Amino acid sequence: MKYLIVGLGNIGSEYLGTRHNVGFRVVNALAEDAGVSFTENRYGAIAQFRIKNSELVVLKPNTFMNLSGNAVRYWLQKENIPVENLLVVVDDLALPFGTLRLKPKGSDAGHNGLKNIQELLGTQEYCRLRFGIGSDFHRGRQIDYVLGQFPPNELAEMPEKMKRAVEIIKSFCLAGVQTTMNQYNNK
Repeated sequence: MKYLIVGLGNIGSEYLGTRHNVGFRVVNALAEDAGVSFTENRYGAIAQFRIKNSELVVLKPNTFMNLSGNAVRYWLQKENIPVENLLVVVDDLALPFGTLRLKPKGSDAGHNGLKNIQELLGTQEYCRLRFGIGSDFHRGRQIDYVLGQFPPNELAEMPEKMKRAVEIIKSFCLAGVQTTMNQYNNK
């Protein structure tokens, strides 16, 4: 089985380490865990490796968040991966910091990266791993918040959160979305 694992984020040094780039952070941890590195390719940076009988194509789109669907659609088609084997890792304001939720489908919830993917794929029926970034901002300050850096107390917890996210992705590829949701979503 072949899977496309996509971490959403924005390229450029000004976005490095921001809350909105937590998808990049998760797939970096996944590649590091597998001992592989990313290489620049069409529409993004790609890392490829196997876990048992699963082949993973890991993507960090270079299209900027709001155009992520271009990269996702291209790599699904190029690698001949069915949409049910797509997992998008995304930041989520509706979840407390570090909360991880695997979902088999859903709305874009106002997230422009997910909105663009949905538009270009023509479906909401793809899996996503939502990484909670919290919502500790004043009214009208959402953009500053998501493009802001994680505070030191959250950065201290990040290695543990990354390890858990990597476990969830591996489980998704080896055991499927339902089994993985049952195992990880309630913890």
